[in-house]
Amino acid sequence: MKIGRNEPCPCGSGQKFKKCCKDPKKFQQAPPEKMAGITLCGEVEKLQNAASEKTASVNTMGVFIFASTEDGDGWLLEMTDMDGLKVCEKGEIIDVEIKEGPETIEVNWSHHFSIRNKKFYVTDYKNKEEEELTNLPTHSIFAAIKRIRKKFPKELLSSIHLDEE
Repeated sequence: MKIGRNEPCPCGSGQKFKKCCKDPKKFQQAPPEKMAGITLCGEVEKLQNAASEKTASVNTMGVFIFASTEDGDGWLLEMTDMDGLKVCEKGEIIDVEIKEGPETIEVNWSHHFSIRNKKFYVTDYKNKEEEELTNLPTHSIFAAIKRIRKKFPKELLSSIHLDEE
């Protein structure tokens, strides 16, 4: 794997690669998330904190999108199957079940989401009711989805989910 000149050096020094070791053959580069110690549970916790502080934000990690609103709502979104999980409502943190291992991540998704005519909709998996969420930054979420689709090959995105049955 090629290491960019301005990326952190894989030796762990914290310096940019161009100012450190300069020999990519010496290292087997770990994914950026692993190098930084980033986990889905950790990012969900950050999202919940932002939402409880009523800070609007949209961030991504891999195929996941983290969106919080000034109203105190927070959503974890997964763009390959358009799944969603509300993690904060009106500033109150919601306990969510996420199991994260070295090779797998399991999330108990509660909603399906879609963007139609520049509007954001969620459909509850239990009662099948659809609701338009007007407080989410739909444009920013749509832009994040487009960036993720550009970043990952279509074949990889379609192979991410495995049916348990």
